[in-house]
Amino acid sequence: MVATHNGWVRRWRAPAALAAGALPALAFPAPALWWFAYVALVPWMLLLRSAPTGRRAALEGWLGGAGYILAVHHWLLPSLHVFLLPVAALVGLLWIPWALLVRHLLGGRPPAGRAAAALVLVPAGWLLSEVVRSWQGLGGPWGLLGASQWQVPAALRLASVGGVWLVSLLLVAVNCALVLLLTAPEARLPAVAGLAGCALLTGAVWAGAPRPAPAGAVRVAVVQPGPVPDGPDSAERRFAAGERLTRPLAGRGVDLVVWGESSVGEDLSARPDLARRLAALSAEVGAPLLVNVDARRADRPGIYKSAVLIGPAGPTGDRYDKMRLVPFGEYVPARSLLGWATSVGRAAGEDRMRGDAPVVMDLPGRADGGAGLRVGPLVCFESAFPDMSRRLTLDGASLLVAQSATSTFQESWAPAQHASLAALRAAENGRPMVHATLTGISAVHGPSGERIGPALPTSARTAEVYEVPLARGSTLFVRFGAWPVSVSLALLAGYGAALAARRLRRSAAEPPEPPEPSSPPSRTARG
Repeated sequence: MVATHNGWVRRWRAPAALAAGALPALAFPAPALWWFAYVALVPWMLLLRSAPTGRRAALEGWLGGAGYILAVHHWLLPSLHVFLLPVAALVGLLWIPWALLVRHLLGGRPPAGRAAAALVLVPAGWLLSEVVRSWQGLGGPWGLLGASQWQVPAALRLASVGGVWLVSLLLVAVNCALVLLLTAPEARLPAVAGLAGCALLTGAVWAGAPRPAPAGAVRVAVVQPGPVPDGPDSAERRFAAGERLTRPLAGRGVDLVVWGESSVGEDLSARPDLARRLAALSAEVGAPLLVNVDARRADRPGIYKSAVLIGPAGPTGDRYDKMRLVPFGEYVPARSLLGWATSVGRAAGEDRMRGDAPVVMDLPGRADGGAGLRVGPLVCFESAFPDMSRRLTLDGASLLVAQSATSTFQESWAPAQHASLAALRAAENGRPMVHATLTGISAVHGPSGERIGPALPTSARTAEVYEVPLARGSTLFVRFGAWPVSVSLALLAGYGAALAARRLRRSAAEPPEPPEPSSPPSRTARG
């Protein structure tokens, strides 16, 4: 009977791990249950700490990681179809070290010292998995746990100090402390101290971290034309819709008009008629246009996605070519091996080309007589990368702009997830950020990550003008970068070194086994 019960438990642990790993997805948009992130890891960690063996913990860490990726990225199914499963399985492997750490530090009845170490090392182990999967080839930093707190002012203040990485660390530390409170009476003191430390850190950052200093405001118009049915003339109809919505902005004192990703479907040097129409529109509105060209270039081989600045005289020469491309959506990694993905989904039939360097664009003097504006453009997926917006801020950008299009995933969680990233990037850099899309959700966030004006839902076909506050000075994240990552890696390395040293001491202290007695020489009978 006991054996039957144990077998039943073993059979259900695997699907339980898959489901437990998926739970944190509810903290992200569209559900946006941000508070759930503070408890969402508890079921998964309870399962891992009770794993009977390290091998079982590794399996459940892998399954939970795959469940996390599937849940947060489930809206990719129309593009990747069944290929999403092996992708999730591959990326899920990154949670195996974290799972082993959870079992080692939280398993059994951890004493106070081990519990205190867990409150530091378990969050560091989680951050290691986030850092590795943030590599573009593994999908990039989409769905980082800290990004679920994009609408929480205190969390945005933490992001200004240590980026989204610091927010992730705090969330995992809170989950870890709750697991200790539930399972280890001997560790209640360090668990309560850990929760108090998280609250104290948040309060200290709120009170003492540098805040962006106000530096005037700029009027930015976001043009969102809405979905355009696919067809041979869809690019022209999208262009015409952008024109139609932009014209009424004349006389409204805007300083910049932003169109979404792929808003222009032909290279402007090959289509001077389109360049003339955009120049005339800029002159009519009295402001430069930042459009996005998704086309094969006339001056070099390949298709580029490019932010292009247009003034009354035509393209100004300021152009940014997208550098980090969406795996499978804009290029197929190792196409010679994985090119078959194009036959089962909407993977890119031809790889887009990459740009060489970030670009900060200088706009002319503003309509109110203010100094020119320096704009740092990003294209779509790039708004997920904290290092890219930080680089633009260090290069002098006073306004961050992301041009995006998520029409392929219009009715999914993707538009809301993508728009939420602008709040994190704004808070990290102390610079306002405009997230302009073709089909929604478009949103604008101020230098502290706060929402400015209304977000434009996926149902909107409109142009909205935003009074965007500017700021000067720099945040601690801009000055010191992803320092929580460096600290976490150092802690994990120190812990690994301490374990190795302990094992060496134990092996040295154990008495050597006595040699086996030699047997006497054998004798052979002779006839």
